[in-house]
Amino acid sequence: MKNAILASTSTLHGQAYLSYLLPEISKLFKNCAEIIFIPFARPGGITHDEYTSLVRKAFEPISINVKGLHEFKDKEEALKKAQGIFTGGGNTFLLVDKLHRINLMMSLRDQILGGTPYLGSSAGTNIGGLTMQTTNDMPIIYPPSFKTLGVVPFNINPHYLDPDLNSTHKGETRETRIKEFHTINTQPVVGLREGSWLEIKENDITLRGTLSARIFKVGKEPMELASNSNLSEII
Repeated sequence: MKNAILASTSTLHGQAYLSYLLPEISKLFKNCAEIIFIPFARPGGITHDEYTSLVRKAFEPISINVKGLHEFKDKEEALKKAQGIFTGGGNTFLLVDKLHRINLMMSLRDQILGGTPYLGSSAGTNIGGLTMQTTNDMPIIYPPSFKTLGVVPFNINPHYLDPDLNSTHKGETRETRIKEFHTINTQPVVGLREGSWLEIKENDITLRGTLSARIFKVGKEPMELASNSNLSEII
């Protein structure tokens, strides 16, 4: 039974890392004394040890220990034995490249589909979709494949931003970029605004948080989906 949270972001403005999600995280990992953290999305400025330490500190209030996947020699076995798994944000290209090159993408998928509780934020959420092609990140590395976990039957655009009507910027909006994606690709895309997350319980996918999400389908006008709506009925 799938049991996952896919969050647009780990940190809301003016708040501590993961603090806004902590009540939901506590419920997700309620049977876990320890979880595995996947820190591979960070391209620099913070080491895997430092990133894991940040997550470990965030989990202290709910008394869950955190170990970084990079600490294990046999990473596939570590995932198989994990009580829970969290993949953090950073650069999605780097994360996807690493997971494919060390042959962990499908192993991670198997664990999630098998019922291991999973938390993703930002890049860790992007890989929950069918492909990583609706990321906002720069392609700093070329992964062997754009295919990702397919935990949900659509793509995700974390950190979705609405057009700023007062801006003088004349470049493409996020909506324009997603419509460009749909000139070649057919899967729906869910634009997750900051502070929103998808709660996945087996086949039910529910939008949580206070904001609506933007739903994009090929050949149709984008629509707004209200918080607490079931995406399984829409997509």
